[in-house]
Amino acid sequence: MTEMTPKERGAAIANGLAADRLPCNPNIANGAARIYGCKISEFNHNPKTLAEAQIAAYRRFGSDGVRIFTDLFAWAEAMGAEVVRPEDYTVDLARPAIDSLSQIDRLRPADPHKDGRLPVHLRAMDYLLDVLGDETSCSAGVVGPFTNFFFLYGVDESLRLMRKNPEAVHRLCRISLDTCRAYLEAALAKGMSPTISEPMSSCTVVSPKAFREFSLPYLKELVDFVKALGKPPVIHICGETKFIWEDIADLGVAGFSVDNVVDLKKCCQTIGHKTKIMGHVDPGGVMYAGSPRDVRRKTLECILEAYDSPKGYVVMSGCSLPVDSPLENIDEMMNTVREVGYPVDPDFVRRLLRECV
Repeated sequence: MTEMTPKERGAAIANGLAADRLPCNPNIANGAARIYGCKISEFNHNPKTLAEAQIAAYRRFGSDGVRIFTDLFAWAEAMGAEVVRPEDYTVDLARPAIDSLSQIDRLRPADPHKDGRLPVHLRAMDYLLDVLGDETSCSAGVVGPFTNFFFLYGVDESLRLMRKNPEAVHRLCRISLDTCRAYLEAALAKGMSPTISEPMSSCTVVSPKAFREFSLPYLKELVDFVKALGKPPVIHICGETKFIWEDIADLGVAGFSVDNVVDLKKCCQTIGHKTKIMGHVDPGGVMYAGSPRDVRRKTLECILEAYDSPKGYVVMSGCSLPVDSPLENIDEMMNTVREVGYPVDPDFVRRLLRECV
């Protein structure tokens, strides 16, 4: 079958028709700079370069979807946090926005049109939509309110604060929510689709009880807000999430992207009737450090585990790829999915998998 655009592919699958393949998104992230031939630091100030790098990666691999999202700290930075900006690597947190609870009242929700790097991201979305808006989903990524709270007050201090002063945690999550809402409102007004990254909500980081007390209420408000604007979001949470699968699915999200530590088949069996499942080839051990044969084998295994998930399945890496992931490994993921085709014949996939051993 002639290769479809992502929008054609998605429409065909949604309507029970044949397609060229399953959707596949390697989640190249800032590795797009390597493909475009620029420094990652250019993403911090040049919206056209940020967009053109994502376009270059999309054209190079033919993946499903592009996203404007550079790092986890852009929203906290816009609210007063300090960041380290390496010349050719991803931004990192240098100092949180506040260092004592007495400073909470100084915090204000970020204005996405004025503060920090957020205006750069919004302008990049215009370039992206102009070029790719007719053929693929263009997404605006944002961290969730709970994750952003950690960068306002500091990770270790925030973990202690949940025990010592829950009220302060809620105040910080509330102001984080206001920032997230304003950013996504501006992005969706342009025509972007929302994605929410909530790594600090992982059961690897906090207990399910803490997630339900401090993260879920604000995540639900954010999801409900963008759903009211007509676009349910995709959510990604790193690490282990099995104890909160039902909580996430019950939000009514468009898709749930899972880490490679998750039991993909069990996740599909548990919540696949409620939301699309996305994942979860290991971004580090396989996509970065493995061989093309390793990528092929793991991609086929994921397809076998999840191809028949009731609400749909997208082949993805378990998180954003390391910047210098070998291009031949990304090619192998895409080519494997193309070879499998759609609808998926599990016997054919098993045969391909045996040949990998």
